[in-house]
Amino acid sequence: MKKFSILLVLALLATLFLVPGVSAQSITWTSGFQVQNLSSSTANIVVKYYNQDGTKAIADVSASIGPMGSKTYFPIDAADGFNGSVVVEGDQPIVAIANTLGNNPQYTAATESFAAGATEIGLPLIMRNNGGYFTWFNVQNAGSSAASVTVQYVPGSDGNSHSETATIEPGAAKTFNQRDVSQLGAKFVGSAVVTSNQPIVATVMQVGESFKNMLGYNGFTGGSNAVSLPLIMANNGGYYTGFQVQNVGTAATDVTVTYGPGGPGSTFSPANETASLDPGKSTTFLQNGGQWAGQTYVGSATITTSGQPVVAIVNQVKQTGVAVGTAYNGFNPDNATSKVSAPLIMANNSNYYTGIQVMNVGTSATNITVDYGPNTAGGYAPPDETGSLAPGASKTFIQASGAWAGNKYVGSATVTASGGGSIVMIVNQIRQPAQGDQFMTYDGFNY
Repeated sequence: MKKFSILLVLALLATLFLVPGVSAQSITWTSGFQVQNLSSSTANIVVKYYNQDGTKAIADVSASIGPMGSKTYFPIDAADGFNGSVVVEGDQPIVAIANTLGNNPQYTAATESFAAGATEIGLPLIMRNNGGYFTWFNVQNAGSSAASVTVQYVPGSDGNSHSETATIEPGAAKTFNQRDVSQLGAKFVGSAVVTSNQPIVATVMQVGESFKNMLGYNGFTGGSNAVSLPLIMANNGGYYTGFQVQNVGTAATDVTVTYGPGGPGSTFSPANETASLDPGKSTTFLQNGGQWAGQTYVGSATITTSGQPVVAIVNQVKQTGVAVGTAYNGFNPDNATSKVSAPLIMANNSNYYTGIQVMNVGTSATNITVDYGPNTAGGYAPPDETGSLAPGASKTFIQASGAWAGNKYVGSATVTASGGGSIVMIVNQIRQPAQGDQFMTYDGFNY
């Protein structure tokens, strides 16, 4: 029987000490994760917890998940003090997301599982003291023997070039904290390229000490000549976006950003934007100044290049009132399919709800259907939802009003496009009223 494995790059129940200026601050990190069964048969899974030295933290944990169902691990099985990574194996296709919490509920971020690694990873946005933002990232060995890992930091607008090395055991992960890397300079804003002799994966956390928010994203195991961004915003109830594009090719390339049609409430059609990037370099496009000033936009974007592969992440932020932030990975449209899964969908779950943003990355209009999985909280069974999408357009489904009002739901969803259409999707998780940065985003899984 075929075995399916996924990897989760986590920092679980660890304490990371941050020192802003002369005062000391500590953040205690906790994590939970949600595993979804993508098949019509029961999935039998095994969860393996690895310490950073490669040893097993506890005995493997077994469980079963019903057809198209999901299972939540919060709290996790490992004991307090665990700092490591997770590998989940199953006898059916599975995916997972990880929610990382700092000083719960002050900092939150969500990231996705990996089905496989690569020997080169692109990290589009790395920071050290950028307006009070610092990054740290975990690199996990997805191979079968010890990995010799090199991190090459590539400065953008600020900072110095520098490299670090480490050896990581199979299944294990290592933390690289840019606060500790003084060689990057007093301020660093740029990118990083991580290489290894074994396949690896990586997850990055952007921690804002001034605004007290956190944004997480996954490292990229490959690039593409086009990138799809399902949700771009300007002046949307105080929210705006900024996205970072990295050239992961071997030669300089020009990038062009084309914005899709604005959704309800949008007041203008943004003009295209361009930039040139050397290999390994990254640049930022912000939707809070210039043509965006005084305008409202909720839509999507497509990045194209003059021939070299690129990757991109999108940061969504709100810096008025309770500051919140979240990030998601841009999509290679060649990997889009007619079906996308979301392991965690919520309504009225301790004041958390979700919003789904689906983008049509194909060349023809398509109709989409959102099918919600079993409610693990019991009771309410959501009806299907539908919509129509022109090429390059996106549509939002929010689990916070209408039929959702007053009903608790914790489950999963599958979105299907008609006629073999090509779609991608992100899921925003948010708590209202917020007690901190309780805003998280993850990418849907195409299958």
